Amino acid sequence: MGDTATAITTLPLVRAVRYVQALREGGSLPGLIETDDLGTYVVKFRGAGQGTAALVAEIVVGELGRRLGIRVPDLILVDLDEAIGRREPDPDIQQLLLASVGVNLGMDFLPRAVGYDGRGRRPPPVDAAAILWLDALTVNVDRSWRNPNLLLWHGDVWAIDHGASLIFHHGWPSVTAFAGRDYPTGEHVLAPFADHVAEVHERLAPLVTREALAEVMGAVPEEWLPEAPETDGPEAVRSRYADYLLSRLEQAPRWLPGRAA
Repeated sequence: MGDTATAITTLPLVRAVRYVQALREGGSLPGLIETDDLGTYVVKFRGAGQGTAALVAEIVVGELGRRLGIRVPDLILVDLDEAIGRREPDPDIQQLLLASVGVNLGMDFLPRAVGYDGRGRRPPPVDAAAILWLDALTVNVDRSWRNPNLLLWHGDVWAIDHGASLIFHHGWPSVTAFAGRDYPTGEHVLAPFADHVAEVHERLAPLVTREALAEVMGAVPEEWLPEAPETDGPEAVRSRYADYLLSRLEQAPRWLPGRAA
């Protein structure tokens, strides 16, 4: 097994037993992996080009969304052994797996789910507006018609792939600069539901508390946390994320889609 000693987190940890196949839809080349809890997970790897910051964003936005009642696949940590990478015949995938030995991020595999394309069954307006609201709060720049990152499963819409959110942690601009950042919806796949965001904001905003964000940040492995300027230690970094998101929340309705409020 890889080194799990520093994976201090509230997420469950399982061991990868077999790499099944690559999922080439995403640029990070996630893979389908079977684990020792008899589960099958879509795994995003720490050795991918986006690095662990994208995995942090996946956890923070996914776990926050879960607390807001948004459907997101269950998250889990997957410990990847070097031997699995050595057995992979594809050289590109082998390189990725060997660069990702240790703890990676798994998402529950939703069998026979299909991608949302706006045709056929549409999500209930309030559910769609909740996803749009979360994207606006966390500045998710990857939910366009080119790449909806939404799945239809058992008649419900599930939100996936949040690694392009929380863009502030790539450069740590001033809190004020991030808090007031506009969120354009011109290409957002759920833009037609923006007129329901005011209703959703009134319901969801009170749920985003420092206590809730502390729970969410507790799911992020300590070793994945990025360095933040003038911040000392992992707990201070976790608090820095909460500061950013709470400051942004205070700036509503400035960033709400369509100035919905």
